[in-house]
Amino acid sequence: MTSIAIVFYSGYGHTAKQAEAVREGAASAAGATATLYQIDKDGNLPDGTFEKLATADAVIYGSPTYMGGPAWQFKKFADASSKPWFTQAWKDKVAAGFTNSASINGDKFSTIEYFFTLSQQHGQIWVGTGLMPSNKKEHGPDDINWTAGFAGALSVSPSDASPEEAPRKGDLETAKLLGKRVAELAAKLKK
Repeated sequence: MTSIAIVFYSGYGHTAKQAEAVREGAASAAGATATLYQIDKDGNLPDGTFEKLATADAVIYGSPTYMGGPAWQFKKFADASSKPWFTQAWKDKVAAGFTNSASINGDKFSTIEYFFTLSQQHGQIWVGTGLMPSNKKEHGPDDINWTAGFAGALSVSPSDASPEEAPRKGDLETAKLLGKRVAELAAKLKK
């Protein structure tokens, strides 16, 4: 079995919905299991999470984009990851990322770039979406990769939308495809 760990923070539930889509996509790959590890409002993970991440084949990072970067709760997790960094516990694991914000752009790439840098400090192998953008006049929120995220899965949840309303269909399908791609590539590397 290929084991995929998804570590994320969600402030209002929108990023949790995106994380579930990533998990669903990863779990749909043949021979894969995917587990969500949600960072709480105080920036803490459930006990034993770091040990579980050390045994995973891939670690996918997620956070809403707040003020041009990941939430402080995610940064607390990243700082705490210096312990596994010291022992290179995540070296050669596949890594990817996803983020959500209220605006079409919202400086989401800064959050993905933060995840990429974190992954490289850990010696991980970064995987982007591998998806072409839906960038024609007829495209919109229901289309796959309409936000044109190449380095990671991006989603938009308007500021007045509940988690039941957003992220929308296309963003969730993009997240599923990212999760599946990570699981499939992790399985290939495991051979």
